[in-house]
This record gives sequence, C-alpha cells and structure tokens, in this order.
Amino acid sequence: MSIFPRICLKPEVAEHLKSVFLNKEVRISHQEVEHRFQNLLLCLSHPPLHTCVRASTHLAPLEEIRSKLQEELSQVKLSPILSHPQVPDVLLLPVDGPRYVRNPEVVVGAQCGNAVLRGAHVFAPGIVASPKYMKVGDVVSVFSDLEGRCTRGALSFQGNKVFVGNGVAEMDRSKINNILSSVGVRMVEPLYRSPSFDGVLPSLAFLQNFPSVVVGHVLGPRPGERILDMCAAPGGKTCHIAALMGDQGEVVALDRIRNKIARIRQNAETLQLQSIKAYCFNGIQAVSRPPFPPESFDRVLLDAPCSGLGQRPTMASTWSLKEICSYPPLQRKLFHAAVRLLKKGGVLVYSTCTVTLAENEEQVAWALSSFPCLTLQQQEPHIGAEGMLGAGLSCEQLRLLQRFSPELSWDQTDASVPLQCRADRDTIGFFIAKFLKS
Repeated sequence: MSIFPRICLKPEVAEHLKSVFLNKEVRISHQEVEHRFQNLLLCLSHPPLHTCVRASTHLAPLEEIRSKLQEELSQVKLSPILSHPQVPDVLLLPVDGPRYVRNPEVVVGAQCGNAVLRGAHVFAPGIVASPKYMKVGDVVSVFSDLEGRCTRGALSFQGNKVFVGNGVAEMDRSKINNILSSVGVRMVEPLYRSPSFDGVLPSLAFLQNFPSVVVGHVLGPRPGERILDMCAAPGGKTCHIAALMGDQGEVVALDRIRNKIARIRQNAETLQLQSIKAYCFNGIQAVSRPPFPPESFDRVLLDAPCSGLGQRPTMASTWSLKEICSYPPLQRKLFHAAVRLLKKGGVLVYSTCTVTLAENEEQVAWALSSFPCLTLQQQEPHIGAEGMLGAGLSCEQLRLLQRFSPELSWDQTDASVPLQCRADRDTIGFFIAKFLKS
C-alpha cells in the first residue's frame, strides 16, 4: 500500500508499455528505461495538478470569463485563475493535494476508486470492506483495491490497495448491502481537491484536458469552412472547432454509438453553437453517396479510438494486450476514409490519448508511406515534446509531431514553478500529427 501509487497493469501490458522506451534508434540503459517507466506509471495514477477550462471566447472575452469564474468559485479557497500564454482560450485552476490517511479504513473497488479521484463520492455498491462498527458520521479513509482481490463484506484488507481520500460515512455498515443507490461515504478530503463545476457558467466554461484544447488550434479551422470530426463524442473538440470558426460554416460530427450523439447535440446547445450537425454513423463507412462524397471537407479531425493509456488518473487498467493491439488496424481503416473525404489542399489532424508508439509515431510512418499525397506540417501552437524515436521517422519529421507525455521532470508540487509551465508538461498522455493533402 502506498500514498503515491502506480497504475496497476497486467504484466503483458506493462511490458508492452515499457517497450515505448526501448528501441534500436536510441541508446538508453535498462536502468533509465525502468526509471522512466516507473515515472510514467506514477503520473498515470494521479491527476494533473491543475484543472484546465476552455473558455467560450466566441461568447465573451477571456478576461470577463475569468472574472466571472473567480467570482462563482469564491467560496472555494483558490489561488488566482491564470490564463495560458500560448493558448488564448485556456484558463488554469490549481488543484490542492495530496491529502493524508486517517483511520478506520473503507476499501472500494478499483472502478469506484478511479471515480473518487475524479471527484465522485462513494456509493454503497462500490464498498467492498468496512470497519465492523462503522456508523453514520464516522470519519474514514478510503482505499482502492487495485487487483479486485478483496472479499465483499470483509472487515479489512491487507492486499494491494491505495489511498484515495478521506470521507464521512453516510450509512452504518449493516446497511451497505441493503441500500444500493445511496452515497455510502461522502468524500470531504479527496486525495486531490479541485473545484466542482456542476452548474458553474455552463455556457462559458467547459472542462477539457489541455492537449485536447491544443488539438483544436492545431487543426486551425476558419470561418465558412466545412469540417469533419470523425469520432466526435462527447463533442468537446467538435464544439471547440465550431467556436474557433466563430460558428460560421459547418462542423459535421460523427459517432457510431447512437446515445452519444445526444451528448454532442446537448453540448452544442449549451455552448450556443448552431453550425454543428451530429450524425450516428461509422466513420469507416462515411465515404459514399450519401452520406459524404469524396473530397467533401476542408479539414478533418481524426481523434481516433485508442487504448487510452494516457488517461489520468487511472489506478488500474483491465486492458489485455490483445485489446490494446486491436486499435491500430481500426485507426488505419479510419485513416483511409479520412484521406478520401479530405479536399486537395486540406488539413488532416490525427490525435490519440495514448502513449504507445504503435498508435502514434508508427501510424504516422505508415500514413506517409501509404498516402504519397500527405505531408507533415508544422503545428501551431507546438507546446508538447517532439515525437519519439522508434518508428523510423527522420529527426525533421519527429520535430513536426507533438507528444504530451505525463512524466515527471520536476516536483510538480513545487510552487516556485509557474502553473503555466507545469500545465504544459503535467497533462494526460496525448499525441498530435498534422498533415496536408497535396
């Protein structure tokens, strides 16, 4: 058990992930590989130490939104909300933490533990172990069972667990298994505390991971263009594209899962965007008459389905190696459709929220080989690191890529490091490539 956990992975997945740092193009010691790998696991199990908010600058100036947000959150003791020097619609809010352990202990499942790290309370079904005499009002420390080994109803658990915060019991132990839809532990001191945005300036402040905001700017949408977001749900990037266009033009959003389309439309309505048209459709099959003839779009965003091994925070992953390796073929099918749908002279941006070479740099190398009409382009802004060695790309090509790798290069709690600087590195894992179709 550790106050600073590392994400728990299946051994085969851990070795696959470690291979990101092992390649023939660069000489690096096994000790350095292990250090960087453990560093990555540590970061993935904790949230970034800032909350990124995308401001709806199509509706109001940034300074006005920042002032309103600071006022709305005045009851929360926050440091001043900061803007980002390179991304004109980003506001950064510091996250407070980590908290420390109190007794007695309540143990929850890994999925519940992940939810707690993201700000949720503990609902009764998530509790797998609790003290024998736990009563309403008891202050407890909540731990997450990383490997699913705790027996439901146990009084304690000594296995692989990690602290996720302190809370107050909302029910007696005797009622946990009888009341399934109620809060069992109300979290008062989560491991990391960030302000709740429930109902806070819904049309002006949109929670979005920092690299996900960057990718919209890299795409560079212009008023009057027709743009395709191939895998759009839940619609954060779709809405950002429409906002950057001043809501002038057409943004077509596709997703193959029907109930996710309603979420895209809801976000568009909340953010007062009229140019978005959302359809339930598999992007692989989008090139036809109908729905879309070839070369229909000025720009295409392919934010591809991926293994998600850059998402934070995640205490444990249940992915098998087979599941992780299933994504590159799907991504290439979508890539084929994207290139066909893009006009000559148009821009294609490919992005993922994972850290593997196979889904990032290797896909770029494959695309350049498979589509002679594509050339890599300079990204603006370029805030992340360049691409990683190992896929056979040249140094010049790697410099044109943008990789956000959640690895500690300094003490992220060091207050002497400006928040804007920490925000550039302390992100989810993310990858961006920008192509021009000649």
